[in-house]
This record gives sequence, C-alpha cells and structure tokens, in this order.
Amino acid sequence: TLCTVTGPTVIDIHGHVNSVQDRCVYSLIKTPSIPDIQVYTTFQERRRKDVSFLDRVILSLDNPGVNIYLEQGGKVQLDNITMALNATAQLVHSVELSKDQTGVTAKMSHLNYTMTVFFDGYTAQIYIKGPIGQAPLVEGLCGNSSRPFSEARLSESKTTGCNVLKEAPFTACHSNIDPEPYVMACTNTLCKYPAVDGLSCQFLEAYARACSLYSNLTLDGWRSNANCYPQAFCQDRFCSAHEFCGENSNGDGTRCYCRALFASAYTAQNSLGGVVNCSSNARTLTLVGCLLEDQGISYTNLHLYEKACLAQMDPVTHMVTITFDIETNPCGTIIKVGVSPLLSNSQQVTRCPLEELIGFTCPFVIPDITIDFSVTFKVKSGSIWNYTVTMMAYTDPGHTQAVGKDTEVHLNQKVWFELKADGLDDKNVALVTDSCFATNTPSPNSSLIYDLIMNGCANPTDKTMTVESNGQGTANYFSFNMFQFYGNTGDIYLQCRLNLCLKENNSCAPSCNPNGRRRRSAMSKYKDENPAMVIMAWST
Repeated sequence: TLCTVTGPTVIDIHGHVNSVQDRCVYSLIKTPSIPDIQVYTTFQERRRKDVSFLDRVILSLDNPGVNIYLEQGGKVQLDNITMALNATAQLVHSVELSKDQTGVTAKMSHLNYTMTVFFDGYTAQIYIKGPIGQAPLVEGLCGNSSRPFSEARLSESKTTGCNVLKEAPFTACHSNIDPEPYVMACTNTLCKYPAVDGLSCQFLEAYARACSLYSNLTLDGWRSNANCYPQAFCQDRFCSAHEFCGENSNGDGTRCYCRALFASAYTAQNSLGGVVNCSSNARTLTLVGCLLEDQGISYTNLHLYEKACLAQMDPVTHMVTITFDIETNPCGTIIKVGVSPLLSNSQQVTRCPLEELIGFTCPFVIPDITIDFSVTFKVKSGSIWNYTVTMMAYTDPGHTQAVGKDTEVHLNQKVWFELKADGLDDKNVALVTDSCFATNTPSPNSSLIYDLIMNGCANPTDKTMTVESNGQGTANYFSFNMFQFYGNTGDIYLQCRLNLCLKENNSCAPSCNPNGRRRRSAMSKYKDENPAMVIMAWST
C-alpha cells in the first residue's frame, strides 16, 4: 500500500489523483493497523500565490502525546527540540528515525504491519506493508483523495487559532450559538490567507459579539487568552479603491496596501507606476503611492533635479504625481539629443545611504542654440605643494582644438575636458578628480545640480559622460555632450573638486564598475585635506 504526495498533488493508495488548493493542515494517513499514530502534512505557497506545495510532514503520536516534525532542509524536531540524525536509525517513542543525503525516513511497526514515511522536502511517500491479502484500512487523503478535502482538513489551534472557539470561556455560549460554523469559516479563510491584520481575532470577535447580542452574555477573559485586544482596526484610516488597510509591517499602526490584482500589473514589470504625460507644456510623472510605501519610500522625499520641485499625493486616489512646466518651471530639465530630441528629468529620493533615480523623458522640438565658453581658474596653495590647476575644453579627442571665447559649441556636441595641475611631481603625486557637476549659479551649493562625475566615476545615468583618465598622473581627461537647463538662459557652471594622492605603493585611480559606481579600492587617503575647486562657465 503506497501513497505519494509531491508538490500540491496527492496520489492515494488506489491511484486516484487530486490536488490541494490551500495552505491547510491535512490528515494523510490514519489506520487501525498501526494505532496511536497519525500522519499529517502542511502546504505552503512558493513562487505563485495560487499554488500550494507540500511543506512538512507531522507524525502525531497519541502515546505519549508528542509530535515529530519532518521539516524543510532535513530538519527534524521532537516537539520544540531539534534532533541530530544520521544514517543509523534512532528509536524515538517507538519510531525509528534516520537521515541520509536523500532525505529523512521514519519507520514504525505494530504486529504484522510496518509503515515507512520518507520525506525529502519536496515529496512524501508513505508505504504500509502487511500480510498478503490483508490490505489495511486507511483514512485521510491517502485513503481516498477523491473525497471532499474538508473531511481531512484540520482546524487545530496550533495552526490557525480557530479552535479557541471550542474552549472556555466560549463554551458558556455553546448552548445558544453553535461554534462550528465560526470555526469552519475561520479555518477556510486562514487556509487561503495569512493570519495578518488581526484576521483570526475577527472571527473570535464576531462569535463573542453574536453571543452578547443573542444571550446578553459577556465572555470575560477571551481576549487575553487569544491575544486579541479591543481596537477599532483601521478606524479613520482612509484608503483608495485600489488599496486596503492593514497592519504596518514595521509594527507601527496601520497603512494602506495595494490590492493584489491592482499591484500585479506593476510588480510583473518591476515598476512603481511611472506613467508619463507629455501632452502639454506641463509634463507629469505618476507613481503608485502604496507601491512606493512597499519599498519604504515616502513621497515627501521625492523631488526632481530642482529640489524645490516636490511630489504631491492625491488625497483620494493616493497616486503620487510630480510635474514640471517647460515654459514657467522646468525644474532642472535637461535637453538631450539622440535619434530624437528629448526632455529629460529624474525623480529622486534620498534614503541614506542609497539614492534611487526614476528617470523619465518626453519628446521635444529643440530650438537653435549655440554655446560660448568663458573660463575661470582658481589657484590652490597648500602647506606641502604649491600648484596651479587649469581646466581646458577641446572640440576633438586629441585635445588639439582648444575652445576659446569665440568658439561656437552646439547643443549635444561632444566636448573633451582636461584638468591639469602644474608644479607637481607626477612620479610621486597624482591628481584625482573626485566630482564634477553643473549648476546654474557659481555656488557649489546651488539648488539646481546635475552630476557628471561622482566619487571619481562617470554618472551612470548620463550615457554621454566618459572618464578617459583619472588619478593616473597630474592631468585628468573626461568628455560629455553639451547640454543646457531648459528655461535657464544664464550661465551654466561646470565645477570640479580635485584632490592629491600619494602614489607610494598605492593606486590612485578610482576603480569603477561598468555602471559607473566605484569599486572598493586600495587608494590611500588624499594628502590634500582641503580639495581644490575649478570652475568653468558657459553662456547660453
């Protein structure tokens, strides 16, 4: 007599096949041929919410009233005690337990019958061997899986808490109100849905309230026994039509969660919303508020390049929008030219130590704009070295065609830059460009900042930005396509922070991943405690 359970499927001793659809505890086998033991199993979801898989096997011994749990990963527990097993069988309360590389085996006998239970984390097989011609009587899913599953389903209090309704003080009301419908409703629900948001307490509360209405009985003490406490759960918490109210996972009150069907359209694409309206001068990005909360992102921390351009949440739909107007309030929008001209901006959130970017673009008819350069220099004098830093711009990669005040440089034209320190020994000291960024004012603390070099590496979000050389000598080289802040007709300031690095047994060149982020390196601390600043301005 053989029964196999694998995945959600039960193949009973008659060869009938059926599948478990929920996350309940079920009786697999109970037979008078081997009394005092019953085999249960539990099911849990894995990659899909709508399919449950075999999760563990429970050997319940009536005498002496203990449970042996065969868990995932070959773990075996005797009630709450984890057991150490090997290939040599150990006798535990009349059950022989052993474990090898294939799985865990439990063996028990009574008179002429022997039952063997094998479990490897995915499949359970129960084999009963007895006298020829004397097939054992078997109850449970293995006996006849074609019968209604509800007959083999358990509602034990250890699993769901629903059987509390059969205990005191609820027993005082049993003569007036039958608890079985409430137990069944509780069990059926918790087999398909996790016990969160006070769900199990809702059924106990409903029975206690029904008891009070029907017989004016007050069931004192039931809340403390069941760890259910009076509360108007989610009272005054407004959620939109695509949300529901539930317990905050951090234990701090409640919050609005996305409904599963609504969220699935976004989670399948690993998206937070990201719908962009480019139909007018006012361009809008829309995100889903509850999905942002799932990622621990508060909409109040979201802004565009211009930090004053903040996100707003609709009080009814809880959708988050952030808007810029290309004519009156561009919010730091950058014009980029590729196959088609685009307006580019990025919604940012600072969540230490991580900065996340949600970039978006809109098509744009580009104006006829040229750019002239003017160059300013700053001299750095230190207590150890005196040196002069210059910044030069070139229109060719060989750095032979220098940009002057009368040179016209067009939007999206590639320009090459050289940062050079004179007065240093390049055998012992290297110049390191720590950061470069564009601002709309001479101040490095401008509210409008666009990063080009960060931590010595190119900004990975700007595909035109390339760092050709950094920290290898006393001259550094990089290039990018020229741009302007839309709606800003004044100067744009390219500002670079520079440091010095001793070459002694150290690599001074930042090591960058392909995505532009710096790898961990052996670079020593910069010798310069106060970094130099070099500024170049261009006019639009």
